Amino acid sequence: MDFWLAIQTLLLGVVEGLTEFLPISSTGHQIIVADLVGFGGDRAIAFNIIIQLGAILAVVWEYRRKILEVVVGLPKQAEAQRFTGNLIIAVLPAVVLGVAFADVIHHYLFNPITVATALLVGGLIMLWAERRQHQISVETVEQMRWTDALKVGCVQCLAMVPGTSRSGATIIGGLLFGLSRKAATEFSFFLAMPTMVGAALYSGYKYREIFQASDLPVFVLGFVTAFVFAMIAVRGLLKFIAKHSYVAFAWYRIGFGLLILATWQFGWIDWATAQG
Repeated sequence: MDFWLAIQTLLLGVVEGLTEFLPISSTGHQIIVADLVGFGGDRAIAFNIIIQLGAILAVVWEYRRKILEVVVGLPKQAEAQRFTGNLIIAVLPAVVLGVAFADVIHHYLFNPITVATALLVGGLIMLWAERRQHQISVETVEQMRWTDALKVGCVQCLAMVPGTSRSGATIIGGLLFGLSRKAATEFSFFLAMPTMVGAALYSGYKYREIFQASDLPVFVLGFVTAFVFAMIAVRGLLKFIAKHSYVAFAWYRIGFGLLILATWQFGWIDWATAQG
């Protein structure tokens, strides 16, 4: 692995880890950064699948006790059965729409201008959601009904548009549907596990021919980097939301989206011809 490839790998691993579970769109940031550093082609597709698995492993590790409790209690405990059922219900809309429209969306929408627009619009919606009166009807993920899970699962589908943010859509959607800030955030993390693992396995099988043994060092470095920084991001976010709202992330989205659109409008970077 040459020096520049190592830098690209580390940079994209850090970006994936830090942004996957924050409501600022990991896919959008990956598209922007990959275009800037010139990391593309088949290797980039395979690399993105690998580093997403690294990021999701961080959440699995962080919530390992909860996962073990659910698995052990699933045969007899109603609470574990309800929680598992809610996750299955929530993931189904993304599975159906993902299989049906993923290729079309990737072809037409995976570009920096779409990302910038989605970042901007999503940031404005986030500001509106945080400023409205928040009526809490569900304090913890254990109290969620199947209808709550289905609603969150439906808004997760919006994240198929790059720049929207899977975590942003599910967290803000959860807040609008009456979940507490903690419940919305934690359910977003739990929902990410089957959603992202399923998407990675599906993509890995679909693009299995592009995985090359020679790229193993790149994959390992990216995987470990994404895992470490995703762990930092998850723990940091949980501490942050205990005392703060998501307004700071909304303003970040708006500022970043406007910056990309400005560089495109004034011709500083030819984003219009760039593809993720």
